[in-house]
Amino acid sequence: MDSRKVERVGLHSSDSTPSSGNLTLLEKSPPGNDFFASDNSTAANSPRTKQMRCNMPPKSRTLIQEMNRILIRRRAKSRAMKPRWSSKLDLEVLAARFKIEHAPIVMQDKELYAPLFRNVSMFKRSYELMERTLKVYIYKDGNKPIFHQPILKGLYASEGWFMKLMEENKQFVVKDPAKAHLFYMPFSARMLEFSLYVRNSHNRTNLRSFLKDYTDSISAKYPYFNRTGGADHFLVACHDWAPYETRHHMEYCIKALCNSDVTQGFKIGRDVALPETYIRSVKNPQRDLGGKPPHQRHILAFYAGNMHGYLRQILLKHWKDKDPDMKIFGPMPHGVASKMSYMQHMKSSKYCICPKGYEVNSPRVVEAIFYECVPVIISDNFVPPFFEVLDWDAFSLILAEKDIPNLKNILVSVPEEKYVKLQHGVRRVQKHFLWHTKPLKYDLFHMTLHSIWYNRVFQINVRR
Repeated sequence: MDSRKVERVGLHSSDSTPSSGNLTLLEKSPPGNDFFASDNSTAANSPRTKQMRCNMPPKSRTLIQEMNRILIRRRAKSRAMKPRWSSKLDLEVLAARFKIEHAPIVMQDKELYAPLFRNVSMFKRSYELMERTLKVYIYKDGNKPIFHQPILKGLYASEGWFMKLMEENKQFVVKDPAKAHLFYMPFSARMLEFSLYVRNSHNRTNLRSFLKDYTDSISAKYPYFNRTGGADHFLVACHDWAPYETRHHMEYCIKALCNSDVTQGFKIGRDVALPETYIRSVKNPQRDLGGKPPHQRHILAFYAGNMHGYLRQILLKHWKDKDPDMKIFGPMPHGVASKMSYMQHMKSSKYCICPKGYEVNSPRVVEAIFYECVPVIISDNFVPPFFEVLDWDAFSLILAEKDIPNLKNILVSVPEEKYVKLQHGVRRVQKHFLWHTKPLKYDLFHMTLHSIWYNRVFQINVRR
């Protein structure tokens, strides 16, 4: 069962806004053959397939070790432009940075599990300062359905839930933009595609032009974007095309993206890797949460899904029907029984394989955490969610794509004691990846906003 299929979902906005009914959502990715040339000769002979980047391995690869080095370098030196004129709000953000860098050591905390974080002391101090200091202005410009109309169900729910909860928020949101440290541009990349993309045209230029016109409009109407070149502005988008749509005209903004691909312009240390959450129930987004304890997980590894992109073909070529411990399947049949089987497999497996699809991101990463299965991420160039604060080694395995032929050997070589620690880490990190109709401390809404704040704090440039 793969969540990237054509589906019907409702459009949900805030409680005060009536539902706009159902929309037939287009397929997540551009049309075309799924097969990579080395695995399918028919695909190799297709001119269109040759041209489709999503069906071919990347020309360059950045693995997790190099991403860590990039983060350290960019923390040491800001790349943001100096503002055209000074502001006392910039000094407040700069003061927050000093306090975070000199945070008191956290020895024990009832709400935070220290091994999950790069530096739990800095995270805790930064979160406290965000709650105390941060003010956000939300641009009112823009009309529905592209602006101010969140989708809360389905594959692109993350951008919708954040939009809904941010626009309802009273703690961080201010009506006076002169009091804001950050500025939110509340558009839906999913609704942008739904409203403007001409199906089967293979041309997204008009989508990018639309956002350029929007950026030009707020730049002309307000002084804030031009003051920093957009460095204190942010967007939250979960559609795969968002990196392309926001290129150039929103280049220096903080981009919270599900498609956190370093080869498509994702800037580690400035941009935020947004978790891709597949929401099935708007009223109860935590429905079916949890899974079996470690000693009751008798399946070594599980994967099932459509053959999107080149990598899943390779995974199945090596492991489908090859080993009883490796439950690696293609698409599961439609229907409730298959959905339940998919869910029960995740709840009963030690490791859930999360290969990239058309793009580097996959909802399986959060699904694995949701069902308390240790995620095995196989996607070169993918920056994991909340990379600036979380230590993914504490609750996941991140493998290079070239490791697929050796996948079982890698998994069985993990000592049982380490697996138990990883699975415990998954259960402890779970609360940071959950949406709530009324946000809770340290939940997914607050983690997203915090990473935006945190990256701004460490990238700010001040004119003295």
